Amino acid sequence: MLRRDFLKGLGGIWPALCAGQHGARPGFRLTDVTAQAGIHFVHNSGAFGKKYLPETMGSGCAFFDYDNDGWQDILLVNAMDWPGHKRQRTTLKLYRNNRNGTFTDVTRAAGLDVEMYGLGVAIGDYNNDGFPDLFISCLGQSRLFRNTGKGTFVDVTRTSGLWGFDGFSTSAMWFDYDRDGFLDLFVTNYVRWTQEGDIFCSFDGNSKAYCTPEAYRGATCWLFRNRGDGTFEDVTAKAGVLDTTSKSLGVTLLDFNNDGWPDVFVANDTQPNKLYTNLRNGRFLEQAVRIGLAFSEDGRARAGMGVDAADVDNSGLVSIIVTNFDNEMMGLYRGTRDGQFVDRAPQAGIGQATRHSLGFGCFFFDPDLDGMLDLLIVNGHIDESISRARRNVTHAQPPHLFMNDGKGYFRDVSRLVGEAFAAPKVARGAAYGDFDNDGDLDILITTNNGPAYLYRNDVENGNRSVRIRLVGTRSNRDAVGAVVKFQAGDLSGSRMVKSATGYLSQSEMPITIGLGRREQLDRVEVFWPSGRTEEYKGLRAGERYRIEEGKGLTAGRL
Repeated sequence: MLRRDFLKGLGGIWPALCAGQHGARPGFRLTDVTAQAGIHFVHNSGAFGKKYLPETMGSGCAFFDYDNDGWQDILLVNAMDWPGHKRQRTTLKLYRNNRNGTFTDVTRAAGLDVEMYGLGVAIGDYNNDGFPDLFISCLGQSRLFRNTGKGTFVDVTRTSGLWGFDGFSTSAMWFDYDRDGFLDLFVTNYVRWTQEGDIFCSFDGNSKAYCTPEAYRGATCWLFRNRGDGTFEDVTAKAGVLDTTSKSLGVTLLDFNNDGWPDVFVANDTQPNKLYTNLRNGRFLEQAVRIGLAFSEDGRARAGMGVDAADVDNSGLVSIIVTNFDNEMMGLYRGTRDGQFVDRAPQAGIGQATRHSLGFGCFFFDPDLDGMLDLLIVNGHIDESISRARRNVTHAQPPHLFMNDGKGYFRDVSRLVGEAFAAPKVARGAAYGDFDNDGDLDILITTNNGPAYLYRNDVENGNRSVRIRLVGTRSNRDAVGAVVKFQAGDLSGSRMVKSATGYLSQSEMPITIGLGRREQLDRVEVFWPSGRTEEYKGLRAGERYRIEEGKGLTAGRL
């Protein structure tokens, strides 16, 4: 995140906001509906002048259907005031979807009115009872909340075996690494920091500044295996993911070698990124250096924060985006047929466009429903005083919304889809979900020490989609790790059901496949985590489908 050259000149100027944003509008519009939707949330970092490192990090957000009514609800993570400097009481917020474009704050009624220094969220049905549970990653003790199925959550951190793992936990992810039908939990940790051990850092020799991560020792990620009885076992060392040099901020699920077993990519800050290859025996092999994912093209460990992986070019091969610090362009690693990765950000139009941005949340999605995955990156600097040191760099920064032309090039259209959306923000988390059930993907963004934003997507080009929710039986209930391969005339590609999204956040579980003007998905193959494969034909454009493993397809519901 922060590097030693934090206040050194860049030798350039901030690129014009309109660079690369010429041409016609991309066929959809993003409208800020936060207030009219009833979302009233302001993140509290607890900052009171001491410039503690965790204050710069949060927070995350999520779209998920906690009450299983078929409508996406919203969760916003919050931190709290520091001990001894209490000014207000702040908690996370759960907003229930009223199915009419508005939301109701049900935090207290749901049993989530709990103070914690929260950072990230991961959502998954760890006990396979049909209702999504919540893991909130925190500074200190993270929390696991079990969904009772009655509109409430119960804190089961102690009884689950997750109590006592204190850390500077950031992004987290549910996935079934051993394919036993139960979701396991991967938690990333940043550095070894405590309030008592806070280090004084300064760039002018007088006033305190937020330290770079080099000031602190790294911390290992954690892997917890789900025993299937409501408890978890720490298998970090046994599984081969113990690494105390890491300074991890982002994690994503992928199957980079297409062997049907879930692999894990971790974005590290000023340390090499990690790629944990699943060996299918309960262990992982780290090989990011070998396959070209650890460093930038010039061999440097960059300031990795957010990360996502997807079949961007509909080739069946995975690509990975990693957001980095300013003066470090984003990484866009494209997979090759021989199992290697090459950073194509400069050639793809993403490199130069992001060189002066400080990126956090990111994800691949299809907002214009043309069948090609596009890319959102939200940005914001760390220190509010940065503009005094570098006049061409601002604290609040505009997002990047890159549209995929299907030929390996991306065009930033953020200013063309809505003025409010393009406005500079000190952004952190981001997630997508179809909250109004109109078939396109809406956007949720959080800011550091500021409000959350909900943007409704209105597709204006006539394109339609097919939305699919997978429900596992032999596989984990959420079907995390399942791959859907599709074909619609000349369009084909693949999508994976995943937990974590970008940075500290999670997007909705259902898969949205844009069809453009095509009338149907001619063919869909579902590759379940259990190893089962199913095929379906003739899924109609504009329709929603629920596919239950081994039991078939139901139209009209998710």
